[in-house]
Amino acid sequence: MKIGLFFGSFNPIHVGHLIIANTMATSTDLEQVWFVVSPQNPFKKNNSLLHEFDRFDLVQRAISDNTVFRASDVEFHMPKPSFTIDTLIRIQEKFPQHEFRLIMGEDNLAQFPNWKNHDRILEYTGLYVYPRPNSKSHSFANHPAVKFVEAPLLDISATYIRSCLQKGKSIRYLVPEPVEQLIKIKKFYL
Repeated sequence: MKIGLFFGSFNPIHVGHLIIANTMATSTDLEQVWFVVSPQNPFKKNNSLLHEFDRFDLVQRAISDNTVFRASDVEFHMPKPSFTIDTLIRIQEKFPQHEFRLIMGEDNLAQFPNWKNHDRILEYTGLYVYPRPNSKSHSFANHPAVKFVEAPLLDISATYIRSCLQKGKSIRYLVPEPVEQLIKIKKFYL
């Protein structure tokens, strides 16, 4: 099976993530998309990060009705911060019967050369890239291991959603209903 790996903090997961994942699963040769919940991104500050188990629970609730989506906690059992290449190797070792592709937003391509062993990532899995607002030009436009996928141009951010929650504003339609319910019940991000 060919599987797309969609890494992220998912702090919280929102409809933008789900629309991109669904586009990858229905418009490419990917048969499944796995949401790899990252405990800590080496490039992001940790101050507003909900606990990884809570974020994993939110992802599971968001995708529970879609059989081609799966949540992965593989990075919870790895040294922190996790580096993508190490996670890819771990996943391939656990699931040698599958072929994997890394799903990435076009805005991350500018920083991609700074990633640990980025050349090995290209060689190991390649990239499926979706468009992002205000993306800068990059040197990977014609790389044979990089596939650009036409997808809706979405500008929904978890930062905006957290800000709405802190201001007492509605997040309806920004996150799936089961995610919104759990955030309210547990008073996340307040």
